[in-house]
Amino acid sequence: VQLQASGGGLVQPGGSLRLSCVASALDYYAIGWFRQAPGKEREGLSCIGSDGSTMYADSVKGRFTISRDNAKNTMYLQMNSLKPEDTAVYYCAANPFGTATFERNDYNSWGQGTRVTVSS
Repeated sequence: VQLQASGGGLVQPGGSLRLSCVASALDYYAIGWFRQAPGKEREGLSCIGSDGSTMYADSVKGRFTISRDNAKNTMYLQMNSLKPEDTAVYYCAANPFGTATFERNDYNSWGQGTRVTVSS
């Protein structure tokens, strides 16, 4: 499956952004959002399984919301109360096993990344 992420940009601390990721197909896939800051490993932020189950990293719980619209083959990440430490390149990914997980090896399709910068 091919993925195309968008929606990144520059936002002030406390602001919001919504990332989108359009896929060639999403049915039966688990989907996830990851990010990678300079000098750091790529980390899982949120994922949603094919059964609708969701997972959130502690660092974003209560601030970020993942959703999917299978009819539009699109996944979203609503990000609120953004902090400077949220600055990173954000990636969407698809997992053919369908299980919500942060295990990167389970994801065989990745979007190109969209940059988010949180700064005043």
